[in-house]
Amino acid sequence: MNRLRWTALPACIALLCGCAHSNSAAPTEADAQKLADEAKAMVQRINDEAYQRQRESGAAGWVAATYINDDTQLLAARAQQRDLAYQAEVLDEARRYTDARLDESTQRSLDRLLNQTVLPPASAAEQAELTTIGARLEAAYGSARSCPDPEKPERCRDLIELSRVLAESRDPAALRQAWIDWHDTAAIMRDDYQRYAELMNHGAREYGYKDTGDLWRSGYDMSAEDFSLETERLWSQVQPLYTSLQCYVRTRLNQHYGDTEVPKTGPIPGHVLGNMWQQDWSAIYPLVEPYPGVASLDVNSGLQKAKYDAVKLTRQAEGFYTSLGMPELPQSFWQKSMLTKPADRDVQCHASAWDIDMKGDVRIKMCIEADEENLRTIYHELGHVYYYLAYQNLPPLFQTGAHDGFHEAIGDTVVLSLTPGYLSRVGLIDAPKQSEEAVINAQMKMALEKIAFLPFGKLIDQWRWGVFDGSIKPENYNRSWWELKQRYQGVMPPVPRDETRFDPGAKYHVPANTPYTRYFLAHILQFQMQRELCQAAGNQSPLYDCSIFDNKEAGARFWAMLQRGASQPWQQTMKEFSGSEQMDASAIIEYFQPLAAWLDQQNEGQRCGW
Repeated sequence: MNRLRWTALPACIALLCGCAHSNSAAPTEADAQKLADEAKAMVQRINDEAYQRQRESGAAGWVAATYINDDTQLLAARAQQRDLAYQAEVLDEARRYTDARLDESTQRSLDRLLNQTVLPPASAAEQAELTTIGARLEAAYGSARSCPDPEKPERCRDLIELSRVLAESRDPAALRQAWIDWHDTAAIMRDDYQRYAELMNHGAREYGYKDTGDLWRSGYDMSAEDFSLETERLWSQVQPLYTSLQCYVRTRLNQHYGDTEVPKTGPIPGHVLGNMWQQDWSAIYPLVEPYPGVASLDVNSGLQKAKYDAVKLTRQAEGFYTSLGMPELPQSFWQKSMLTKPADRDVQCHASAWDIDMKGDVRIKMCIEADEENLRTIYHELGHVYYYLAYQNLPPLFQTGAHDGFHEAIGDTVVLSLTPGYLSRVGLIDAPKQSEEAVINAQMKMALEKIAFLPFGKLIDQWRWGVFDGSIKPENYNRSWWELKQRYQGVMPPVPRDETRFDPGAKYHVPANTPYTRYFLAHILQFQMQRELCQAAGNQSPLYDCSIFDNKEAGARFWAMLQRGASQPWQQTMKEFSGSEQMDASAIIEYFQPLAAWLDQQNEGQRCGW
């Protein structure tokens, strides 16, 4: 997802600048009203200006991602520099209204204005440096290639090719080399990232935050401290299920590869889990399938047989949303999106959704291949797009998710409805057998995607928060990264990694400076949302077997939530939707109950944990 984002901040602007009138006489009622009117007028002006600013920055970002070269990187950096300068100007102006008695909408608008991923340093030189480094980091990731022999560029491999090796090969030497080749491309980012973090901290501290991590955690309609406790609470709900899954998968991989490649106990080497970052283990499903051959879930064969291409995959995903009563995608989406990798230039293939102008120019950027992973990714990305369309009539300062986890959860909630029953209904798999073995197989495949992701979703920002607050020093970047990977995921690098490397940079969201806890929260919220939508749809089957496809009642409830955007605290939006103000992982436990019981049986006698 890419757009100018105004995310929520607890309503206490005073922390930024103290009391504006502490050394002057108390304002009269007329003075107070004048100040409130000025604040309201400022908010209106910012909203009015946001459309053109979004259009300019969106266009610059789009070409920088889809035409990677020095010229587009310069344009993107200059656009970001203008944005930071503008933000610095309006943030300074907002300080005038610290003590003003404002109406609820104006106050919330100011709160959202003051909390962003990056707060600009006061120095124009530092603003320019920040944007230049940011563009350089993104370009380094987008153009990264592994080239063992510089004189033979035809032998270079990019992320797509290296990821395909990890997903498809069962040769441990080939897996290990592909893993090393990609992670080594990130080493050049290390110094830039260190300086980038320093500059971001300068901006955050100038506005009263302890550091950038404190800024990020303050964007959830609760204090930064309470948010840290909330993420730990949610992780504690799901950690036992993840530990059981890791234990079972480790045992099966050990049986396949042997003790020298995968030990019977402890962490799992990262190269054998089918994914570059070990965040999604779906590719190794054939190695860990509980009941081989029962109720085939080979979606890839169905896609190939039906001759799916990028457009047909995207049309299929659009059809799910329209079946709920949501509108068709605008024609401009099909004209302007990048759905396949161009042959004539470097692009960022990392999938993302874009709201270019806050008025309906929505797009996705992907290098789509006709496989199940891409199918699910498209459904996810269109969740962002439909959120954009749902709240486009709100003022720009409210045009974002209830919190950033909501934005990621929408498409993922829809993905939960891609049940074997749904996939059979649209002709991608044969009609599934409704046996206990078939259920366990389907749940295993889902768990390899959803449950395997949870610790990874949490640890990336755990690492960055440590970088920002200084508890992780530059000389320990890589060691600390792998300590967190082992602590949360129970994985380890396939070869020793020293401090000449920068393995965090091998994940797009680090050089792109995209907060990642949103994805962890999304994996909690999507099950919670799915449970509510299935109840609205009148579903009588187990939660894991529910698809809301073609149900207008569930669609209406979904759309009503999306239309709220960030116009109110997320707790209120959640209460309207579900009756509860809390995020709750109990729906995950309900969803995977059959698999959890099965894993307990399979793991008897094993030393689980690491």
